[in-house]
Amino acid sequence: MRKVMNMAAKAINKLSFKIDQLIVYPTHGVGEVTAIETEEIAGLELQLYVIKFEKEKMTLRVPVAKANSVGMRELSNEGFLKKSLKTLTGRPRVKRTMWSRRAQEYEAKINSGEILLVAEVVRDLYRSESQPEQSYSERQLYEAALERLSLEVGAIKQIEDAAAIALVLEQLNTGVASRQKKLDAAEAAADDSAVA
Repeated sequence: MRKVMNMAAKAINKLSFKIDQLIVYPTHGVGEVTAIETEEIAGLELQLYVIKFEKEKMTLRVPVAKANSVGMRELSNEGFLKKSLKTLTGRPRVKRTMWSRRAQEYEAKINSGEILLVAEVVRDLYRSESQPEQSYSERQLYEAALERLSLEVGAIKQIEDAAAIALVLEQLNTGVASRQKKLDAAEAAADDSAVA
């Protein structure tokens, strides 16, 4: 019992997150630590982070000692943000496996809480106006990933949700335009060589 009390005392001293701090919880996205409470559960006193998720209108209580093991983390830094936005301009990497397996992989990436993996899902599932329609399940996964990514982008850049979505879509369209420009240049070169 004394060992448990000592571990609890150490946890009290090692708070990783502060009240009013924005955090990322893997399965819910960006939330705000609104309080740090102590509750007695099964005869033990536990310190809990109280996290409010505004979008989902939900409050979550996470034991301080478990916060890191469940994947709760601070917002990404500017370096990760830039890398994630650059990922959006890259070529989509779609595996030639069954949709159900790909959907599971996309879901796992979205729920990983890692901004770079979420950006990969957004990039891979994005469809420009000139591309074919998506299935309902593809659209659902794309929208979930887009929301998760834009919430963190907005929190990092301190901009509104609509502006964050616009920034993400701008990056996606930049990548599409760049790839189309290269394709047009290659076709023009092939036409020139065929004429000669």
